[in-house]
This record gives sequence, structure tokens and C-alpha cells, in this order.
Amino acid sequence: MFKIIKEDIQTVRDRDPAAKSAAEIMFLYPGLKAIRMYRRAHWLWEHNHRFLARAVSQRAVKKTGIEIHPAAKIGKRFFIDHGTGVVIGETTEIGDDVTLYQGVTLGGTGKDIGKRHPTIGNGVMVGAGAKVLGPFKVGDNSNIAAGAVVLEEIPPNCTAVGVPARVVKQDGIRVDKLDQIHIPDPIEQELCYMRRRIDLLEKKINSEEEK
Repeated sequence: MFKIIKEDIQTVRDRDPAAKSAAEIMFLYPGLKAIRMYRRAHWLWEHNHRFLARAVSQRAVKKTGIEIHPAAKIGKRFFIDHGTGVVIGETTEIGDDVTLYQGVTLGGTGKDIGKRHPTIGNGVMVGAGAKVLGPFKVGDNSNIAAGAVVLEEIPPNCTAVGVPARVVKQDGIRVDKLDQIHIPDPIEQELCYMRRRIDLLEKKINSEEEK
């Protein structure tokens, strides 16, 4: 248990430049507290103490604002940054080295039975406010931009943006230090191009009228 806690603290230090000390992380980071409480709840769930498991998870919601169903499966070095409003559904599966920001939902659409929630691969980053909804996979080392709504499978090593989410980078150079804002959006780029064309045409029209 001490080894797991030490690894969790080091994970926060590695990914959050605002973290100043192990004590600060241990006692003041709601994401770490939610993960620790999830592990207790998950153990209870796996040992068929379902009511107690839900009680622990609901206590975690009150203390941290983060809801993780005790049946969800979560890998190593999981990091929730800030965390308020994060919801992780019952049949969610999360790999190793995953990062979630505040307001993320890993949920269902209400149409599926059995496996209803997403599977998140290793090394995935899900930006603030993003929603991943349905029983599909987000591939290893992919990035989901802030505010994106993902409704279908994302291949490995991709960057997905928008509502609904679109893959804008695949099998290229991965954006390891994605800041959730400076992400190439092909629709926005096309709109910028059209605005420039309109400005140019208006100038030509005005020039012809002056003649």
C-alpha cells in the first residue's frame, strides 16, 4: 500500500507543475483522495460488499466532487487534475498513465446494455469538460481536447477535437505537452481561410467600384 501511495504522489509531481511537496499532494489534492477512496471501494466491490462499496464512493463524491463507480477498472499512475465534476461510469476501463482534467465524463449513452462505458487506453489525456460516451475504445497515447464530445472509437496516437469529436492528427508526431487550447482544428482553419478570401474579394470589389 505504501508503494502504491508513493507512486501516486510521484505521478502528481511529474504531471502537475503546481505541486510543491508530497505533503501538499497527500492531504490537499482531491484527485489523489478520490483515487485512494476508489481503490478501497473497488476492493469492497470485488469482494461482493456492494453496498459498502457504493457508500465509500458516494462519500468520495461529497469530499472531492469526483464520482468513480467502484466497479470501474483503473490502471496504474492514474492522475485526475483539479477533478471537480469528473464522472467515471460502472463499466469504464482505464489503462496505465492516464490523465483526466476537471469536468470529464466517461459515461454511457443510455442505449447500450452490459458494457456501456468507454475503454481508455494507456497514456491517454482527456481535456477539461470532455465527454466520452459509449462502449468503444480510445486508443493508446491519444489526446482528447477540452470540450470534445467523443461518440465513436478513436485509434491510437490520435488527437481528437470538436463536437462531435474529429481526429485531427493520427500516426504523426504526438503532442506530448498538449495544453488543451493550442490544438489544430481543421474547421476553424477553413473558416479562417474563408474569412481571408472574403476580405480579399471585398477589397477587389471596392477597388472596382472606385474606378
